[in-house]
Amino acid sequence: MRPSIHPDTTLGFVRIAVSDLQRALDFYQNTLGFKLHRREGNHARLGAGENDLLVLDELPNARRVNRATGLYHFAMRVPSRVALAHALKQLADTNAPLQGFADHLVSEAIYLADPDGNGIEIYRDRPRDEWRDARGNLKMGTEPLDVRGVLDELKNNGAPWHGLERGTVLGHMHLKVAHIADAEEFYCGILGFDFIMRYGPAALFVSAGGYHHHIGLNTWESAGAPPLPSDALGLREFVVRVPNRAELDPVIERAQKAGIAIRETDAGFVVRDPSQNEIALTTQSGESK
Repeated sequence: MRPSIHPDTTLGFVRIAVSDLQRALDFYQNTLGFKLHRREGNHARLGAGENDLLVLDELPNARRVNRATGLYHFAMRVPSRVALAHALKQLADTNAPLQGFADHLVSEAIYLADPDGNGIEIYRDRPRDEWRDARGNLKMGTEPLDVRGVLDELKNNGAPWHGLERGTVLGHMHLKVAHIADAEEFYCGILGFDFIMRYGPAALFVSAGGYHHHIGLNTWESAGAPPLPSDALGLREFVVRVPNRAELDPVIERAQKAGIAIRETDAGFVVRDPSQNEIALTTQSGESK
């Protein structure tokens, strides 16, 4: 039997490398509505006024590497359909380069990228009682988004937009990996996330606590690919938060028994998956030590 990570496990923040910090801040603040929490030198922390959700590290002369593992997209979950409508209208008003829309049956999503090509999803969840069919199976798919229906939410909710709403969180991460089987063994067999579903032969979704997915993993562009080099744009790490130290210790112990290298940082206990994507494991109170 596989281990199971605590059902109240959540994600914390994602850290990405950008080539020009000021340009990135202009985009994330003025286009997406993030609030700047703190800027120190070549680093900035942003969110929706509560916990940090996004950390930007400037890496001048960084290069875009397409044939590598790493970030597919990070996904910010807004608290309501009205909040999604505000985000969509803001993106349209600022002529943001949108990449697509989707109704995933469990959620409604908007896709785009930042000026460095880092993939972004902004989405809202449908109520949990709408996620499953009569047999209890998860209804997760990809259908066209009712864009007009989303925007119509603003007809009766015309309050001014003041950026990302409080309650916005890092809802899930979608990663490029080299091998799906290795990724499944790491995320389910060692970290303890629950297997949710395969999406064809090249994608896997895992979660904690019955969520539709906290982590998506695919080889669509990265089958057999090498890790992202240190001078590349893209993912640096993301944070997985369990409720307390008693729940964190078994995860660390499983990683140690599997021979996975662990290092302690301010973000938590950092491990790497088989594709060398970095995950910082910590508690929801930040008590990692």
